[in-house]
Amino acid sequence: MRLGILKEIFQMAFDSLKTHKLRSFLTLLGIMIGVATVIGMISIIQGLNRSFLAQLESIGSDLIIVQKYEQGSEFRILTEEERQRKDLTFEDALAIEKECSLVKALAISLVADFLDDITIKYQNIKGKGAFILGMNDKFPQVLSVYLPQEGRFISESDIIHRTKVCVLGSELAETLFSNINPLRKEIRIGPEKFTVVGVLQKRGSQFGQSQDNFVGIPITALMKYFPYDLKYLQIIAIPKKHCYIQETIEQIINVLRKRRKVGFSKPHDFVIYTQETFLELYNQLTGAVYLVMIVISSISLLVGGIGVMNIMLVSVKERTREIGIRKAIGARSGDILKQFLIEAIFLTCVGGTSGIIIGFSIAFLVKAATPLPASVTLWSVLLGFFVSVSVGLFFGIFPAQKAAKLDPIVALRHE
Repeated sequence: MRLGILKEIFQMAFDSLKTHKLRSFLTLLGIMIGVATVIGMISIIQGLNRSFLAQLESIGSDLIIVQKYEQGSEFRILTEEERQRKDLTFEDALAIEKECSLVKALAISLVADFLDDITIKYQNIKGKGAFILGMNDKFPQVLSVYLPQEGRFISESDIIHRTKVCVLGSELAETLFSNINPLRKEIRIGPEKFTVVGVLQKRGSQFGQSQDNFVGIPITALMKYFPYDLKYLQIIAIPKKHCYIQETIEQIINVLRKRRKVGFSKPHDFVIYTQETFLELYNQLTGAVYLVMIVISSISLLVGGIGVMNIMLVSVKERTREIGIRKAIGARSGDILKQFLIEAIFLTCVGGTSGIIIGFSIAFLVKAATPLPASVTLWSVLLGFFVSVSVGLFFGIFPAQKAAKLDPIVALRHE
């Protein structure tokens, strides 16, 4: 019996929706926008999270990164202490490698200053947007993503003798040598000629930025032939064992403070990161995006909820006589309350389901049209549905209570 009544209530809710199509659509628009925003943003952020974590895992888990400034310092005004810091040097890196007994291997990188007149080309074919990266011979040992796919990597001899050899990222190799074997070919980097000795494995893109459009040359050759700024010098070390990370960091700190003559009571004039630091920074950024998403969707859901409450109040007024008849033939106040609550929840669930579909559609369109990834998760669908039910329940209570409290005699007299 109860199942039959429930079925009847759902049928009445559906009929109400069908009878007032435009009114129902406008009522549910806020719910649809709010849920679509939540689902779309969660799908994109989840995709970004998976991509970022995959990138971290692919390069290893024990990296210790040493830089002059903190990440993101280029987007803010430096403090007086930061402006007075000395640059990290190639010799600092060599000292760490020599004096830190817990360091297994150490990679050193330095990007050449970007100048419009420095072009990378083979014959008449130019590499667009490619950059020049000075590297030492330990890069593949520290960062396995820099393993060569063809040929070899830069050697220790190349570093010592400043040899004019290079390795190409897979994208740049494809641009310059689409149907030719690039090994042992000469390319021009600005006015200088370099011989290609290797092509690196494809890494793909991250946040829409290609990681394969570059040429790697011995860092000593970069410092000899091209302009550079040592503030961009980066040192990446790995410990002999994972359990030695903190001890290795302490050794690096001691070596650098001693070399750079940092006073006992003064703070470091350099920064040291681990991958956990990057993960925390990334989580802070995505946390801010989540907050914005919650604010936007909350406003939409509030507007949608008020619309639902308004339409239900109108429905109570339009169906006052019907409520009186139902009470006169034995319907209890609780039955009327359930009827209108279920109708409100049904309305918001229709809007929520539409919002879920729209949100996923937006996420997949973004994934197809841009480099941003998207990832559909079951919990985001359940969240969207739960939010829809909650809005219907919350904003449907007042109209449902108003309907349930109607005096049947007064309701029967209503015209």
